[in-house]
Amino acid sequence: MGALRVEDLPTYTYEDYKEWEGDWELIYGLAYAMAPAPMIRHQAISNNIAWELKNILSDCKRCQALLPVDWKIAEDTVVQPDNSVICFKPTNDAYISKAPAIIFEILSKATAKKDQTIKYDLYEREGVRYYIIVNPDDKVAKVYELKDGRYAKLCDATDETVEFKLDACKDTLSFDFSKIW
Repeated sequence: MGALRVEDLPTYTYEDYKEWEGDWELIYGLAYAMAPAPMIRHQAISNNIAWELKNILSDCKRCQALLPVDWKIAEDTVVQPDNSVICFKPTNDAYISKAPAIIFEILSKATAKKDQTIKYDLYEREGVRYYIIVNPDDKVAKVYELKDGRYAKLCDATDETVEFKLDACKDTLSFDFSKIW
């Protein structure tokens, strides 16, 4: 009996995904369980990111901050970023179908590898302008900006304020990373 190959694994679609119980992501037809539920520290950081985003976006009429919501990229790919910023009006209530301008993923032992590799590549390919990988253990957020179709590291933020430029907003957005820990 040979080794299991990726092409031998069952693949799924959005129609399958809608029927599943619990929290899942679907990437290139492969199912990824989101269990166990995020730890308290993870949730606290996500909540703080959401509050900071809501405050800095209060004057922008086109952009809004979202907590985990389905982003349906294709029939075989649906992800749920921890926090995101969209600068468009969603076409339905079930999921978003366009790339967010900013995505925050908060690392956990269960998701770190996926967030740093598979999702990094996916978000880069889909045109997410800023991808922030937040490490609660080190209290460091790696901030990447899409330039010429590739991510370039903008900085490692701990207590800095980072400027984000969104075409939909009139000014740059100043995000204070000291407020998320």
